[in-house]
Amino acid sequence: MTDTTDVRAGEELDRENLIEYLHSELSEPGGEIVIEQFPAGSSNLTYLIKLGSGEYVLRRPPFGNAVKTAHDMRREYVVLSKLSAVYSPAPKPLLLCEDEAVIGSEFYLMERRRGVIVRNRISARQLPPESADLGLRFESDEAYRTEVCRTFVRNMAELHAIDPKGAGLDEIGRPEGYNRRQVEGWSKRYLAAKTHEWPKLEEAIAWLKANVPPESSVSIIHNDYKFDNIMLDPHDLTRVTAVLDWEMATIGDPLMDLGTTLGYWISTNAGDEMLSMPFNPRVLMESISRRQLADMYAEASGRDLPDLLFYYVFGTFKIAVIAQQIYVRFIKGFTKDQRFARFDRFVSELGSIASRALYRGRI
Repeated sequence: MTDTTDVRAGEELDRENLIEYLHSELSEPGGEIVIEQFPAGSSNLTYLIKLGSGEYVLRRPPFGNAVKTAHDMRREYVVLSKLSAVYSPAPKPLLLCEDEAVIGSEFYLMERRRGVIVRNRISARQLPPESADLGLRFESDEAYRTEVCRTFVRNMAELHAIDPKGAGLDEIGRPEGYNRRQVEGWSKRYLAAKTHEWPKLEEAIAWLKANVPPESSVSIIHNDYKFDNIMLDPHDLTRVTAVLDWEMATIGDPLMDLGTTLGYWISTNAGDEMLSMPFNPRVLMESISRRQLADMYAEASGRDLPDLLFYYVFGTFKIAVIAQQIYVRFIKGFTKDQRFARFDRFVSELGSIASRALYRGRI
C-alpha cells in the first residue's frame, strides 16, 4: 500500500531548501525530513514527504520538461482545489510553491490518500492481512472483477456529471471546437517529439483529421483516466478512494475522455508485451473487453455512444504521443528510468493497433 522507493538518481529534490520552506509554510514542528518517491508514474514526478507527524505528497514537473503548459503546477493546484470540494476522489491540495529556487521547479503539496492500484495483478503486500481473502476473490471471481470495472467506469461517469460552472471550473478549457483542437494539438506534439517513422500511426492521424465529430456535450474530463491513476479501497475493491494525476484535466467532450480510457484497454490479441506494459491491469484486461467497458459507461452515464471508433482511435493515438514524448526524454538523458528504454516499441505497436481498428471499422 506504500509503493514508495528511494528517489531515482537524477530526480532528487533539494533537501535543505525543501525542509526550510516546508517548516515555514506548515504547522508541523521542526525535525528531519524523509523523502521517498512513488516510482510508477511516467509524467509529473511524485514524492512522499514525511515531516514531523505529517505525510504529504509532492508533485513537480519532470526534469527536462520542454513544454511548460503540459506540466503547469498552478493549473493543477487550482483544478484540485475546486474539484476536491465537489468530487471526493480528488485529493485536496495544501500549498503551491511557484518559487523555482526551492527545488528547481514549481511544485505543490497535497494530502496523502491510501489504497490499492491495480497494475498487472494485485499482490498480497498491497492488502492488509484482514483483507487477504479479497485478493483471492479478485483473482478467481470474474463477476467480482467485472464489478470492480463497473465501479471504475461509474466513477468516471460521476466526474462527467459534475456541472463545470457550479464547481467553478468552467474557465479551465474551451469546449467549442475541442475535438478538432485535440487532434491538431496532439499531432503537433507528435511531430515535435518524433524519432522514427511510424507510417501506421501517421495514417491514423490523417484519418482522425478527416473524421472529427462535433462535440457530444461538455464535461469536466480527466484526460488520462486509467486504472494506473485510480486507488481502490483495500477493504472493498469496488470503492474508489482516489483519482490521481490531474495534470491534463480540462473542460471538453466526455467521449474523448472515454476514448482515452478505451485506448489504454489492451485486448488479449495484442500480445504479451503490450498486455504486460507496467501500467496495465492485465488481470482485468484478460477477462473484460473494451466493448464491455463502453457499455458500462453508456449505462452509467445515460449517454449515446456515436462515433466510438473515432474516440477509440484518437485515444490510442494520444497515448502513443504521450509515450513518444516520454521516450524522447529518456534518449536525451533527462530521465534514467529504464522503464522508458523500450517505449519506442510501445509507440510502434499502438500505431498498429489503431490501424487494425480502422481496418475492422470497430473498437
